[in-house]
Amino acid sequence: MSELLNKIKLTLLFMNMKNQSAHIIGSGFAGLAAAASLAQKGIDVTVFEKNKTIGGRARQFQKAGFTFDMGPSWYWMPDVFESFFNRFGKQASDYYDLKKLDPGFTIFFSNDERMDVPAELSGIYEMFENLEKGSADKLRKFLKEGEYKYNVGVKDLVYRPNLSFTELIDFRLMMGALKLHVFKPFDKYVRGYFKNPLLIQLMEFPVLFLGAMPKDTPALYSLMNYSALAQGTWYPMGGMHEIVKAMQSVAIEQGVKFQTDAEVEKIIVENKKATAIQIKGEEFKSDVIIGSADYHHIDQHLLDPVHQHYSKKHWDKQVLAPSSLIFYLGVDKKIPKLNHHNLFFDTDFEAHAKAIYKDPKYPENPLFYVCCPSKTDDSVAPEGMENIFILIPIAVDLKDNVALRQKYFEKVIARMEKTCGTNIREHIVYKKSYSVNDFKKDYHSFKGNAYGLANTLLQTAIFKPKMKSKKVKNLYYAGQLTTPGPGVPPSLISGMVAGDLVGKQVFDIEKNYKKPTTTKTKVSKTL
Repeated sequence: MSELLNKIKLTLLFMNMKNQSAHIIGSGFAGLAAAASLAQKGIDVTVFEKNKTIGGRARQFQKAGFTFDMGPSWYWMPDVFESFFNRFGKQASDYYDLKKLDPGFTIFFSNDERMDVPAELSGIYEMFENLEKGSADKLRKFLKEGEYKYNVGVKDLVYRPNLSFTELIDFRLMMGALKLHVFKPFDKYVRGYFKNPLLIQLMEFPVLFLGAMPKDTPALYSLMNYSALAQGTWYPMGGMHEIVKAMQSVAIEQGVKFQTDAEVEKIIVENKKATAIQIKGEEFKSDVIIGSADYHHIDQHLLDPVHQHYSKKHWDKQVLAPSSLIFYLGVDKKIPKLNHHNLFFDTDFEAHAKAIYKDPKYPENPLFYVCCPSKTDDSVAPEGMENIFILIPIAVDLKDNVALRQKYFEKVIARMEKTCGTNIREHIVYKKSYSVNDFKKDYHSFKGNAYGLANTLLQTAIFKPKMKSKKVKNLYYAGQLTTPGPGVPPSLISGMVAGDLVGKQVFDIEKNYKKPTTTKTKVSKTL
């Protein structure tokens, strides 16, 4: 009898929740995760997207027979994606075919040196040992420490909304502060293990996209090395947009509605409470609003000054991760020597990093990244052709024009031709560029950033812009400018956390905050 009463209560609660509504601004990974998580609790959710297609920075476009992912291209931390799908009784494999890349990625150095990073740890240990005697055992210890940070950080602490210092009063965090290396610079940490300059660049390269020089980044972020090397690099067949389509499918199954080509012009606030959004002059009322679009834009441009969480002065002090200069190329032949992921580190790493973070300007001889998904996936390019994505990380808010873009295209294509030993220019049948001005136009991106805020110590966890507005009731935020930070997995986590937080604080669905159940990813046990 009691079981029947509980079922009736839950049914009535769900029916009541359907009378409650939530509007999500933005349909990137954070917005999709927040929408699905909140709708699962019985809330009537609508997602509003300013562009004509969903996905935010992970949109996709097709031209001349090629299918291009516009933004993210690395699939790391596979367990985070599983944690999302598991919430709904699903797995990633229910929606897309995930392939482990071997090699995971390739790094091209100067003097024609290259490093193909194997998919399996046994091969990685052998590669390290060949480059530096004794380094295989050092890598085992390095990855053990990275695994600890991953388990404490990615599987626990990042699933907290970081609203106050009390969330950091955690026994493992307090007892393991030294093991987490929160206060140790990344560069010193890496050099404490390895001396070979190629191995150092391999370990430091993920930090280039975190928004600070290795010496200004906490060694906590060696957890990224753990994911890259121990968990491996993956690819969803069809492209990264397959994740977006899968998440949208999950959201629709929960009852989420989508409106595209619907740019929010204003958040309506009455008696210090967010009550509606305005689109093309029309008001859409809601009980709660989650802004998963650019936090700065929402705070500074969609709210009246009296309701803004932060001042302009505060925003101007924030340290941002890089912007990017991107080229999408369709090439009518196969390019030798390229793998799926390729890092061209054949110039000075430090000089480029300084041009991003210390003395903002275009780097004279940039490092750059090339993704060639057609090496793995025949569906993204016509037969016998290559789909090529070139990305140069650059400082935010730089001057951006056609001449500058072409200048840097010539620089990188010349180096690619030299490294690959073949002509590429004359075989380009499609070309499109994308940079600072496009990020601002398409996403209202603060200063044209591509990755959010830098992961410096003073912009980590509780020091990031708050997920809950302190001035407007029922206004929340998700995405790469709030906790836990930049990147696809953190943005996805941000959306789940925001959805749970709103469910608890606004609709009183949950008495205590609970992090989602995660699926344990199979990782080689030879650490």
